[in-house]
Amino acid sequence: MIEVPALPLAIPDGFPGQRMFVLPRPRVREALRQPGTAHLVVTDCGYFPKAQSHGRVRRTPIPQAVIIVCTRGSGWCQTEGGRFTVKAGQVIILPPGQPHAYGADTADPWTLWWMHVAGQDLPEFLTAAGMTPQAPVRELSDIYRIVALLTEVIHWMERDSTAASLLAAAGAAWHLMALLASDRTTSDRGGVAVDQATEYLRTHLGEATTVAGLAAMARLSTSHFAAQFKERTGYPVLQYQTQLRMARARELLDTTNQSIASVAHSVGYPDSYYFSRKFKEVHGVTPLRYRKEHKG
Repeated sequence: MIEVPALPLAIPDGFPGQRMFVLPRPRVREALRQPGTAHLVVTDCGYFPKAQSHGRVRRTPIPQAVIIVCTRGSGWCQTEGGRFTVKAGQVIILPPGQPHAYGADTADPWTLWWMHVAGQDLPEFLTAAGMTPQAPVRELSDIYRIVALLTEVIHWMERDSTAASLLAAAGAAWHLMALLASDRTTSDRGGVAVDQATEYLRTHLGEATTVAGLAAMARLSTSHFAAQFKERTGYPVLQYQTQLRMARARELLDTTNQSIASVAHSVGYPDSYYFSRKFKEVHGVTPLRYRKEHKG
């Protein structure tokens, strides 16, 4: 049971400059049976600037996920996992079928972009994002891109309710949900350290690197850093580095006439024979055979 304080009365005429669209529920049910939108459909969306007195309490769950992006001010949300403060630069993802509540801060009301989504692909997105009632709020690493996609969603939803417009809105929403699922940004030191380490590996492909050295740069123990890295990327450090090196090697083999030894050296393998063995482990063919294949 969610217990929330009494919310102030909502502004009867909405918020100056607001945009909002609600798809009729019979049309939602139809869209969920149609190709494309059956996978993901936007049912509601909007933009509320400086939303004083904004708030919702849903003790009876709804079948859509609620996505709220706070761009200014602050607010809060509450689920069965507790009460959470929401600040500018953060997103709330509330799974379907769960009671929840949210509202603007009384002293510094939030500005928010939001949408409700449903469809066959939704559970997989939420699982990939790790969003649950116990962890509904997270930081956004690129809020501008997320807001741009929400703007596109609203544009298509406001245009009309044809299959073409709903499919275009669904495409922008699918992109947005994919970014949220891949953006596992956290405020903890380990998460920031891993982001910095992956960027370092991408820009230093040709240099010898050790897990202990990366951990020391992050001022974390080797074991803690390695565990954080695998949790965040899905790969051990050196396997992740190998993938980056092999991607660059493929590019050089496809676009230059460099020798195999030169390519190997460029991506951090002084021993071209060892490089060829690693390349074959990843691709199933040697670098020379790969170069001869017809691609594109």
